Amino acid sequence: MDSLRESATFDRTTIAAIQRAARTGVYDIRGGGAKRAVPHFDDLVFLGASMSRYPLEGYRESCGTDVVLGGRHASSPLHLDIPVTIAGMSFGALSGPAKEAIGRGASEAGTSTTTGDGGMTDEERGHSSHLVYQYLPSRYGMNPDHLRAADAIEIVLGQGAKPGGGGMLLGQKITDRVAGMRTLPPGIDQRSACRHPDWTGPDDLAIKIGELREITDWTKPIYVKVGASRPFYDVQLAVKAGADVVVVDGMQGGTAATQDVFIEHVGIPTLAALPEAVRALQEMGVHREVQLIVSGGVRGGADLAKCLALGADAVAIGTAALIALGDNDPGLDAEYRALGSAAGYYDDWQDGRDPAGITTQDPALAARLDPIEGGRRLANFLRVMTMEAQTIARACGKAHVQHLEPEDLAALTIEAAAMARIPLAGTNWIPGVSF
Repeated sequence: MDSLRESATFDRTTIAAIQRAARTGVYDIRGGGAKRAVPHFDDLVFLGASMSRYPLEGYRESCGTDVVLGGRHASSPLHLDIPVTIAGMSFGALSGPAKEAIGRGASEAGTSTTTGDGGMTDEERGHSSHLVYQYLPSRYGMNPDHLRAADAIEIVLGQGAKPGGGGMLLGQKITDRVAGMRTLPPGIDQRSACRHPDWTGPDDLAIKIGELREITDWTKPIYVKVGASRPFYDVQLAVKAGADVVVVDGMQGGTAATQDVFIEHVGIPTLAALPEAVRALQEMGVHREVQLIVSGGVRGGADLAKCLALGADAVAIGTAALIALGDNDPGLDAEYRALGSAAGYYDDWQDGRDPAGITTQDPALAARLDPIEGGRRLANFLRVMTMEAQTIARACGKAHVQHLEPEDLAALTIEAAAMARIPLAGTNWIPGVSF
């Protein structure tokens, strides 16, 4: 029998992808984020205090974590207890109990949630102390009353998993309720637009921001979210158009469903996008006046602290929040295997068969998720994430997590040093900057 012969170029994953495409004639769709290894926050380390810096005592000296988002133009900015927010994930992609659990957990931790595509649900508005309403190209579920009922508005121009591409929601997840909210036929695949229908560039974005401010009486902060591809120019254009907050989503950001080729081959890593976004704000003289939220592969307190040290005001998490709720639970491994996957590998969020009851619209599966317990788990994770960042900040001698700075970091690889614009560990060399 002939054996499988693979190479660095044609490894078994590539061979399997070619064979699947030849067999089916359709491109591969999945959820989650990029699986390829790219320079990431693990390639950075903190320089804790010893002799030349003075650390803070963790049990006696406080370290602040609060952040204010959206005070540039809005009369009612968001005052959050922690610099971690929950990224936009739609009802449709997620179940009703999952949206409720996210609202409960974020509210308990003192932070905000985001609606995602398809409109606002009672589950999330009723349990979210701070709710950001996403205004997307699809306009699915767009309701002026919901704009007013939200605490902030996020205009989505792109997503890290698919910058330049629209969203997807397969028919098996479009129930009567989802279809009613989106004005769609039930059971039919839905594909969102990749660009807004009523503008063709930054000047039209400024007009749209003005309209949204008028409809909300200038009270709500206006966010602009971009997928990381050309962050320097995109951030500057968003600021010029009038954004209070800019959200930059790197390629490690997840999605409910899109083409695998998009996830793996479009966009740049979060680590590369963040310094460019900060440089754009600094060049315009609005760094900290316009807040920067970074998302895409943020997994814990160390990642949070590194984002803040590189100049972000806050981070947004999506995949990590779903895992905290109970997605990929090892206790469900047998059921994941019955779907052709396994706990820790499951990324078929698009098919609606999630045994954890999170990324599904099946009533029986959704009922498995206890939103109170899920909310408690998420709140615990957010607290741990924040405490980890505080631990690092104190070790660097900082009385607030936002006092962390690039000087507190070193890079372990040349690629990370070049992207983050911080010295390679043990040297004062920043590739491409210092010689």
